[in-house]
Amino acid sequence: MKRTSLTRLRREYRSRGLNEKQVPARPLPLFDRWFREALKARLLDANAVTVATLTPAGRPAARTVLLKGVDRRGFVFFTNYESQKGRELVLKPYASLLFFWKELGRQVRVDGKTAKVSAAESDAYFKTRPLGSQLGAWASDQSQVIPNRDFLERRMKAFEEKFKGRPVPRPPHWGGFRLIPDLIEFWQGRPNRLHDRLRYRLAQGGKWKIERLSP
Repeated sequence: MKRTSLTRLRREYRSRGLNEKQVPARPLPLFDRWFREALKARLLDANAVTVATLTPAGRPAARTVLLKGVDRRGFVFFTNYESQKGRELVLKPYASLLFFWKELGRQVRVDGKTAKVSAAESDAYFKTRPLGSQLGAWASDQSQVIPNRDFLERRMKAFEEKFKGRPVPRPPHWGGFRLIPDLIEFWQGRPNRLHDRLRYRLAQGGKWKIERLSP
């Protein structure tokens, strides 16, 4: 079987680019516009975002989750608080998010401090989840080693029986995190690898400073 040469894998980006003189003074309106354009383009899982955390030993750890809320307070996603990322975010409450919309040639990086959302917010979102997802939150001890797939499916059936015929409550170990950004970078692919990178950095007084970065 012929191997694919990774050095030959490339594509040329062509877009209208980013001009720091034409973007909003704050990053959220630009993110909102880009996100709406990703939805309009019918991209698969447009709200998928990579979350990078730090282990107790200082090693980076990354995984993909789904963004479930964004407003002036920050970016929200939900998880098991006892999972690897949940424990890491409690121990070291900082994270980096990365959105990658390859069809649009765009990336958005969001850095900042994290905090658990309120129990009321977690309860409200949990009620909107499909029944299977609600039960799965009880059945899965996320990030823990299990003996086999059958073990997981037996736990799922046990909780199906336990909550049969009644609303499934939110597990106490499951809920949301909010990342409060202090840095948001917008990356737009351009020809010849001369990409546009505009960084919003939160300065003193709560004002955002816009900086152009070399690609």
